[in-house]
Amino acid sequence: MNILKNISLKPYNTFGINAYAKRFVSVSSLKELKTVLAKEKDVFLLSGGSNILLTNDIDKLVLHINTKGIIVNDTNTNDVFVTAEAGENWHEFVLWCISQNYGGLENLSLIPGKVGTSPIQNIGAYGVEMKDTFHQLTALEISTGKQRVFTKKDCLFGYRNSIFKNELKGKFIITSVTFKLSKKNHTINDSYGAIKNVLHHNTHPTIKDVSDAVISIRKSKLPNPEEIGNSGSFFKNPVIDFKQFDALQKKYPQIPSYKISSTEIKIPAGWLIEQCGFKGKRFGDAGVHNKQALVLVNYENASGKEILKVADTIKDTVKNKFGIVLEVEVNII
Repeated sequence: MNILKNISLKPYNTFGINAYAKRFVSVSSLKELKTVLAKEKDVFLLSGGSNILLTNDIDKLVLHINTKGIIVNDTNTNDVFVTAEAGENWHEFVLWCISQNYGGLENLSLIPGKVGTSPIQNIGAYGVEMKDTFHQLTALEISTGKQRVFTKKDCLFGYRNSIFKNELKGKFIITSVTFKLSKKNHTINDSYGAIKNVLHHNTHPTIKDVSDAVISIRKSKLPNPEEIGNSGSFFKNPVIDFKQFDALQKKYPQIPSYKISSTEIKIPAGWLIEQCGFKGKRFGDAGVHNKQALVLVNYENASGKEILKVADTIKDTVKNKFGIVLEVEVNII
């Protein structure tokens, strides 16, 4: 475990932004993590780098979490508790669970990032959120070095949200996450339109069928970060009340929507952005993906500030046209 100096973070963030770390260290065990925190409290945590936009170099010690390991605890005939270390690749973990016939995570296939960051964002896709199978996590308090267990209730999960993005932001390092998955009699969630279209000939889909469908859909719509820099969905889908929706629907009858409660409607941010003419638009090396307007991309050598400028332009335009304020899903550094 060596502390390196003046390291490019381009390989460590999916946007491919060439920001630099003044000092950098990668830890592969809890012991190494505790050793670093015993000497350094003011650190910048970096895991998969899939949900950040670096707009500057990092002066703090960049702490790269690279811990690995999966533990299975059988508790009854129907359910299994699976604990994964924070540094495990999320998609590879999902595929591993499917290979063991453990159901519950298949709709979250091909989401970039690591297991340890999944609760922070409460990642979600195709009708499923991480919290649906979440059991508990362990985390290390930076100020004291003490470990703490967080239950689902403790995490205060919301739409793309958790306590780790709010009250406890920057105070804990998640070291492992435990999921409660099904061993048999899987509840298949194939109600999402795109999945249903892919599986329309399959009357009894398996969890692998659902995973394969999700992977196919994501590959057809979303750019591979290894080929073109991006961080997936850059904005959250806005949630508005029925009164505002009714007014918008009168003006834009074709506006898509998803009812999420008796008082709230979710509007696809990608549709709003596309209606403003940004889909496929390029601003130098920064731009908007030509298949999914929700995704901002780095074509070659865009800086984080150039990507952010595009995002701000989109936000202003959507607000002026629809009266909706888009909220950024990606962490701006």
